[in-house]
Amino acid sequence: MLNRVIDPGNDPFLWLEDVEGEDALTWVRERNARAEGQLQDDQYHPLREELLSILESPDRIPGVTTRGEHLYNFWTDAEHPQGLWRRTTLESYRREEPEWEILLDLDELSALEGTTWVWHGARVLRPAQGQPWRRALISLSRGGSDADVTREFDIVERRFIAESEGGFYKPEGKGGLSWIDENTVYASIDTPATTSGYPQTARRWARGTDLSQAQTVISVGEDDLMAGAGYDSTPGYERHTAVKALGFYDSETYVLTYPEDPASTDPMLQRVEVPTDVGVGFHRDLIFLAPRTDFTHAGVTYPGGSLIVGDAETFLAGKPELTVLFAPTESTSLQGITATRNLFVLTVMEDVVEHLEAHWRDDVGTWRSARVFTSITGSLSVSALDSRENDQLWITAHDFLTPTSKYLGDLAPVLAGHEETAELIKQAPERFEAEGLAYVQRFAPSEDGTPIPYFLIGPAETVQSAAKVQDDDGAAHEAAASSDAGPASDGSSAVPGVTSIAGPEPRPTILYGYGGFEVSQTPGYLSLVGKAWLERGGVFALANIRGGGEYGPRWHRAALRENRHKAFEDFAAVARDLVETGVTTVEQLACRGGSNGGLLTGNMLTRYPGRFGAVVIQVPLLDMKRYAQLLAGASWRAEYGDPETDDWQFLQHYSPYHQLSRDVAYPPVLLTTSTRDDRVHPGHARKMTAALEEIGAEVTYWENTEGGHGGAANSAQQATMNALIYRWLWQHLER
Repeated sequence: MLNRVIDPGNDPFLWLEDVEGEDALTWVRERNARAEGQLQDDQYHPLREELLSILESPDRIPGVTTRGEHLYNFWTDAEHPQGLWRRTTLESYRREEPEWEILLDLDELSALEGTTWVWHGARVLRPAQGQPWRRALISLSRGGSDADVTREFDIVERRFIAESEGGFYKPEGKGGLSWIDENTVYASIDTPATTSGYPQTARRWARGTDLSQAQTVISVGEDDLMAGAGYDSTPGYERHTAVKALGFYDSETYVLTYPEDPASTDPMLQRVEVPTDVGVGFHRDLIFLAPRTDFTHAGVTYPGGSLIVGDAETFLAGKPELTVLFAPTESTSLQGITATRNLFVLTVMEDVVEHLEAHWRDDVGTWRSARVFTSITGSLSVSALDSRENDQLWITAHDFLTPTSKYLGDLAPVLAGHEETAELIKQAPERFEAEGLAYVQRFAPSEDGTPIPYFLIGPAETVQSAAKVQDDDGAAHEAAASSDAGPASDGSSAVPGVTSIAGPEPRPTILYGYGGFEVSQTPGYLSLVGKAWLERGGVFALANIRGGGEYGPRWHRAALRENRHKAFEDFAAVARDLVETGVTTVEQLACRGGSNGGLLTGNMLTRYPGRFGAVVIQVPLLDMKRYAQLLAGASWRAEYGDPETDDWQFLQHYSPYHQLSRDVAYPPVLLTTSTRDDRVHPGHARKMTAALEEIGAEVTYWENTEGGHGGAANSAQQATMNALIYRWLWQHLER
């Protein structure tokens, strides 16, 4: 039996969970100094400056949200590290250098108020016809934590409206405010909070009244996840809705009906009668349903992962007449839904490659569909320009080696039987030298035989050589793509059989993964990885393991709770494949992951220590005995299980903190976290470091004092964190 370091019933490092305790912070400062002394070598400072110049580059594409005649943007750069909230017009945005109207300077605000304010977004009230866009609810976080404050802002006068003037103000905490009308908002507040730390009630709050006395419209139990409410003011389709989030994947949706005087009595709540794992949404006269598992309604069974649509009024009246807009296959999944005025645009993934489909009703109400914007390739992000007014879309596209392009698409012609149009609005420049680089998609067989897709990016001769694999018939084929040509267009992809290949010398390689919460890992432009790693000769691999959403809900369910080990087996299989096909060696292979991905790489350390030369664990979950008692941890019991029940019987086997053994030689480890992370407790990383130190393992620890769950509160902190990580990786993989 292995000699475990940590006894679940007697945690010697519990004191490190005291986030801002003096003893704990002294421990943090000592290790930060040690890490910085080791990693801030002669190559660190030039690398940090290169990464910072990318993060603060003035020629980045500004993301925008349309509100009336203006496009709103939040922007950070070297002169404004905390950022500017600003706006311009579409005509101006089309220019190489738009003219921006500054609405709020967060650096000025931070200096004035003595707080490092981090932008969490703005909700702008749509005014009555002919009136200016004036009212906004702005959410700001201290140092990047999830908890934030919400303050009302006057866009015309460019100032916050004080509480003494009747302005809306939500105190610091989790939750938020959303508009009903100029004098009324919905408030989700965490007083009281659920055990997950989220709002237990949603309230209708009138201007000039006390928030604590506001009318509660919906509430959840203490052990549920959270409550929320919202209002859709679309003329002719006005609708109040509320949600009881019972867990991460289960919720109840309600339509609220108010009497003539909303403050006089509670609203009537009508539940949308579908199972709790069916997502519910409304758009104009339509209701759409997205079931996670197969669901039967009125004698018809709809597959999990599908999208179903019907008339909202008819459905709520108990007369379901539904149409399936999308049904998944073994290779396809639904990744996103975007509504314009008259269409739904679906982002569909097929073997981790995305395309767009438009669905609309013709003149007699029959649903039609077409694949659209086929010339735009790569990972696609879609948002409506103004879903109330038109059928235009913002489309952004990029891949591992191709910088972001931003298009303005118009689907209105489709309704008239013509082709859609797309105008290239912005094109980002290259951030690293991509000449000579290529990327391929490969598949590695997991322990149970499931083919696991992953992408391999690096020097062309390395990835193209490694891309030669055997298909089921034993015939070799190559699925390589140069940086100029993009992904292979012949549809070929590898299958489970793998053969070793004589080729170029193995290279230092980073294997990255996540594998949880149905989050898909897609090809995205690797600006920082490219500069810090690929440009210097390294190889990067991205694994699409189970637990993610690459093949829809079924891919996620395959690694839930007691099946979590499947995600770890998948990731380890990709690591094995990288070595067997000559891309790298064990000594030159590192894995990297954060948050749930930190749980993943923590398990690589404890379950597969012989497959990696280095392990990077960022803002991680590692103590699966106490995770549900720490910060937002209780909200993830649907993902992992409840350690206070018999679930501990399987949870203990993937709790890295409790799997550490004195009898195992571990590869070097880097752990990073943030003092201000109020989502995943910094105690996970602290305690794991202390336990590794106790057994004499080679461990480096760095904790940012700000930054929240993202690890950094601004571009400078992000550049510092990444430069430290990449210096650590190069130091260990080049040995």
